[in-house]
Amino acid sequence: MPLETLPQVLRENFKKYGNRVAMRVKDRGIWQEHTWEDYYLKVKHFCLGLISLGLQKGDKVSILGENKPEWFWAELAVQSARGAAVGIFTDCLPEEIKYYIRHSDSTFVVVHDQEQVDKILEIKNNVPKVKKVIYWDPKGLWSYTDPILLSFDEVIKLGYDYENKHPQLFDEIVDHGKGNDIAAFCYTSGTTGLPKGAMLSHRWLVESIRQWGQLDGWFGKNYEYLSFIPPAWITEQGIGIAGSILARMVVNFPEEPETVQENIREIGPGILFFGARLWENLNRMVQARMIDSTFLRRHIYRLTLPLGLKVADMKSGGKKINIPWRILYFLAYHAVFRQLRDRLGLSNLKVVYSAGAAVSPNIIRYFKALGIDIRLFYGSTEQGVMTMPREGDIRPETSGPPVPWVKVKLSDDGEILIKNEYPYSGYYKDSEATEAKMKDGWFYTADFGHMNEDGHLIVIDRMEDLKELAGGKKFSPQFTEIRLRFSPYIKDVLIIGGPDKEYVTAIINIDLDNVGRFAEAHHIAYTTFTDLSQKTEVIDLIKKEIIKVNHTLPEWTRIRRFVNLHKEFDADEDELTRTRKLRRAFVEDKYKELIAALYSNDDTYKVEASVTYRDGRKGTIETSIHINELQEKK
Repeated sequence: MPLETLPQVLRENFKKYGNRVAMRVKDRGIWQEHTWEDYYLKVKHFCLGLISLGLQKGDKVSILGENKPEWFWAELAVQSARGAAVGIFTDCLPEEIKYYIRHSDSTFVVVHDQEQVDKILEIKNNVPKVKKVIYWDPKGLWSYTDPILLSFDEVIKLGYDYENKHPQLFDEIVDHGKGNDIAAFCYTSGTTGLPKGAMLSHRWLVESIRQWGQLDGWFGKNYEYLSFIPPAWITEQGIGIAGSILARMVVNFPEEPETVQENIREIGPGILFFGARLWENLNRMVQARMIDSTFLRRHIYRLTLPLGLKVADMKSGGKKINIPWRILYFLAYHAVFRQLRDRLGLSNLKVVYSAGAAVSPNIIRYFKALGIDIRLFYGSTEQGVMTMPREGDIRPETSGPPVPWVKVKLSDDGEILIKNEYPYSGYYKDSEATEAKMKDGWFYTADFGHMNEDGHLIVIDRMEDLKELAGGKKFSPQFTEIRLRFSPYIKDVLIIGGPDKEYVTAIINIDLDNVGRFAEAHHIAYTTFTDLSQKTEVIDLIKKEIIKVNHTLPEWTRIRRFVNLHKEFDADEDELTRTRKLRRAFVEDKYKELIAALYSNDDTYKVEASVTYRDGRKGTIETSIHINELQEKK
């Protein structure tokens, strides 16, 4: 019988590889192992426990927590019962959680710990369909007496009892699973409105992810993988949950979100996914450490990096690397790059991915110089992986050619259109939005791009985010933003323009850690983020970074004026999505008065800011932020 669903594949792994390690989780400093047998039995008994509590075929179960084995067990248990798992990001506020639970019609909620339990109890009366809230970390919950609460272990015990009464039930329901059953809901990021629940079938997860693994050569290699991308995001559903079961990877879970980098070094994963912002953060961290290192180390690094970049450019251009350059790179690699990779925990990498947002070609080129080939693929919540750079043909500026199971074409106005052998099953309770996305069998991505002469896709920006200046010329804000984020001193940036604006401006978020190091190295005293951002020396520092990028841009797209914002963009204030993408329209509306000042003759703008002092005290201050000129306005 063909294996159509993830629970069927999991059961097969249990039968064939029961004693092999499937998972590890670091707990109190010790890596705890779980075999495929452990994995299967946890799923089996949690599934039967849920059924005993009233879970039925087609029900939805929301899961809210950090990356831990229990999330995977809960999701596979729900899918075994022919239900669908609904992932929710851990940093969601109660109102956001209420939306996901209500919109998905979830009947159970599985949560991590006290923090998440408290959020659910706050909205309990607004989610009447929820029968039980099940938590897996009992710390701090011993005194909670609400009857809606139940521990993960208690549900497992109910499953054992239910199995004694119905010994064949689990196998029967797993056998009845079909590829077209809905396995998971992944909600869109909601950059332009309320998130939509994309329904993913088992066929979507099993067949497309199997083909992906075979295409990139990580199928059946037993690679180590560190699971830290939120499972509410489609990428972790693909690589972490489905990919690990299909390819029999060993999934490792970090002790805490803050220990990811340390745990990566301990595990030495063979396959790794970092979102665009994580690669940017890693690049900033390396550059900052080099700035702080000894004179000799800085000197050696500055000598060898151009060699690495030269070889990276040769590889990207498809040029043959001659013997002298091979020798020079060999020396540079063993003198510097190998140690850098080891310190970052990236020594054993075989397959490296990024997606979810544009990555600066400079970032990809930089890591390629270190011997790390980042495959920046193009994908979406609805359609999964659509294009993929191939080994030996990874180019910093492209997302590679289409994968074999996807066709790509461009509309007359440059929108990327997709036809997929494994399409999603539509948006939950939103047939109108589903139909609007599909026309004549093609999925309209709302992304603007073009195909180069070699058939590689270059994704430029969202269609709606392309801007037109007063003179009629168009530009891509994202194109400039990703290049500015290559700077170790710029954490985030919003590029502004429009048909009523004659030139381009920018709102900058400084990187507190790296700019703070700069300030300390130059004996610049400061008290808060706001204070630091407005220091003359810091403004000059950011100005130099912008000028560097301006030199790479067409004249009409260059930044003329900028401000260092007095605070960081914050997902809790709806300025960012939970995947750290800017809500561009929202942010532009929120800061419309500041933006108006950027296009006036003012040189300062007054704001009221909440501040956290370096000693932890909080307060509110009224301050002026400087509006800074880069060149004369025309």
